[in-house]
Amino acid sequence: MGSTVLSLRIDGELLDRLKQHAAKRGMSVQDYVVGTLVRGDFDERFQSAVEETEKFYGAA
Repeated sequence: MGSTVLSLRIDGELLDRLKQHAAKRGMSVQDYVVGTLVRGDFDERFQSAVEETEKFYGAA
């Protein structure tokens, strides 16, 4: 899996909060943001899988 550059423009307050969250976890801001995006993507895909399973078997 390769990597690609993503450039974001965010305001100073948000960047400060991201820095604080990342520092609490001993992470860089980049790693923190990527981790958050990956986690959100997983949650979304997992929820879709649950919904498809419920459609197939019928909701309880």
